[in-house]
Amino acid sequence: MWILLGIVSAVLLGLYDVAKKWSLNGNAVIPVLLLATLSGFLVFAPLMLLSSFFPDWSVGKIWYIAPQTPYVHFLFFVKSLIVGSSWMLAYFAMKHLPITITTPIRASSPVFTVFGALLILGERFSVWQWIGVATIVISYYLFMLTGKKEGIYFRNNKWIWMMFAAALIGAGSSIYDKFLVQRFDRLAMQAWFSCYLVLIYLVIFLTIWWPGRRKYTIFQWRPSIIMIGLLLVAADFVYFYALTYPEALIGLLSPIRRSSVAVSFLFGGLLFKDKNLGNKGFILLGILAGILLIYLVSE
Repeated sequence: MWILLGIVSAVLLGLYDVAKKWSLNGNAVIPVLLLATLSGFLVFAPLMLLSSFFPDWSVGKIWYIAPQTPYVHFLFFVKSLIVGSSWMLAYFAMKHLPITITTPIRASSPVFTVFGALLILGERFSVWQWIGVATIVISYYLFMLTGKKEGIYFRNNKWIWMMFAAALIGAGSSIYDKFLVQRFDRLAMQAWFSCYLVLIYLVIFLTIWWPGRRKYTIFQWRPSIIMIGLLLVAADFVYFYALTYPEALIGLLSPIRRSSVAVSFLFGGLLFKDKNLGNKGFILLGILAGILLIYLVSE
């Protein structure tokens, strides 16, 4: 079941990437980040208020957000810092690069997650699971190589390195997620994480972007900005639920989640007129084959 939930999360995450790219094209990054995060937090705000002011009526409901200790809030805030830095780098990179390049690079985070899961969490995979993960990882690498055909050279392109950094930080976030959801209330984590992330981006907006806004790209409002937050909330909700299964392996769930590149690829070709779609489509089949293999041997 946790693998199926991972696939659902991947589809939602792919749509999230498309909404993000559409919102960022020729737009100011910091305001988009702030408003997209705010739209996601507004899903949780009513639940947080109901849980706080009407606890007798809320306890036992599926949407109840239980109070947390200061220590747990600190852990949630650390998650916000980790994810916030990863998103900041990824958003700037996505603004300047094709979606069929950025999303596969971002998807390379399972490379780091796999080794983190082995070294830190002590997870162990079967031979066929290793083959499935290796197939996905190799496909991601081949995806990166296609960037050269579009004049994007990874060695001296700062946007590429930003996306690699976002992938590395995202891998650490994935391992941290499993630590949190298996110890604390996942809905409380998602709600407070969103709250703290809004505060972090608000500080950046007020202290960095707003004072120098005339030097930066002009902000343009687009309805797709709202969809960024809503799609991410849905994708994360399903993903965190999958992590609550005791048998769930983060080293497998993370590559499955990153198969969202399939959705990004399809919309990238249709909406953004990206190049070399034939080569990228062939490599994409390798990713899908790896996912199918993981799914079949894990049933």
